[in-house]
Amino acid sequence: MARYCDSVCKLCRNEGTKLFLKGSRCYSSKCAIERRRYPSGQHGQERKKQSEYAVQLREKQKVRRGYGLLESQFSRYFETASRQKAVPTGLRLLQLMEVRLDNIVHRSGLVPSRAQARQMIKHGHFTVNGKLVTIPSFQLKVGELVAPAEKSKALVKKLIADNPSAGAPRWVAADLENLKVSVQQLPAREDLDQTIKEALIVEFYSR
Repeated sequence: MARYCDSVCKLCRNEGTKLFLKGSRCYSSKCAIERRRYPSGQHGQERKKQSEYAVQLREKQKVRRGYGLLESQFSRYFETASRQKAVPTGLRLLQLMEVRLDNIVHRSGLVPSRAQARQMIKHGHFTVNGKLVTIPSFQLKVGELVAPAEKSKALVKKLIADNPSAGAPRWVAADLENLKVSVQQLPAREDLDQTIKEALIVEFYSR
């Protein structure tokens, strides 16, 4: 399976914003974008005027990289979202990525980063409704219960103690003391990152 193997700090610098790809390091003075707030590479510090296409592309790349998805995965989510007419395409796209198992494990505070959440899920550290799930992209439904496997509870407790989180979003019920997490409802637009301009992503794929 294809995966990104280069420095993830370059991704934050290229997008000009923190994507929080390295957990607690992103909140410290060691964060790359705090030290060098310009794109990586020889011409990173040169200012360039962006075209309309470039603005749309950068927004799409920022969101895709923030959730840790490959281009093929992201485009499939967009196709799925575009077929569901009851909800605006941009909002549905964000909802599909938010209810991924790896994202919920991270956002609830069980694990400090999405990358670590994906690795632990693949290694069999988490269950959904008591059944072991090893697919990071598993789509959670409202009411489904996520918890560490019995063998992994000590490890998850250590991660929580070492990396205190800012708290789960209000649409996620997270009981970190008992290591239980569930999706209460699909997130509304006001519950999601307000810096994301999903309309630009829709425009990009509609070209």
